[in-house]
Amino acid sequence: MIPDTATYIEVMGEPASKANSRKLVMFGKRPAVIKSQKAREYVKAFGEQVKPIKNLLEGDLAVHITIYYASRRPDLDESVILDCMQGVIYANDRQVKEKHIFHRLDRNQPRSHIFVWRLGEVNSQEHSARALRSDSKQKEIA
Repeated sequence: MIPDTATYIEVMGEPASKANSRKLVMFGKRPAVIKSQKAREYVKAFGEQVKPIKNLLEGDLAVHITIYYASRRPDLDESVILDCMQGVIYANDRQVKEKHIFHRLDRNQPRSHIFVWRLGEVNSQEHSARALRSDSKQKEIA
């Protein structure tokens, strides 16, 4: 059972690395930096798959994110996921004070398992262990 001070989501698709998700374009004579096509597609897919929770999580938060990439090539980078959760799971990604981030491989179904909880409500190691068990069950089912 997930408490009201926590939430679990699964998002299909591979997030773009924030370091590699920007490109320089020109608007007339003015240069600007925008998100890459891959990053924009992920943000759109996230929005289609994850609906805002009724009461955004408040206070200091922890995240456990397991990202299943289609190949070993991408850098482990949760930044775009944290940005996508703003206004959907919590008000601002500055609330995240503890991170447990993992890189896994699934060539057929790239996705992210995301567990967010309020710090101090429940032991962080317990939540992280629960999320790992959930990841293992998902892998057994696949």
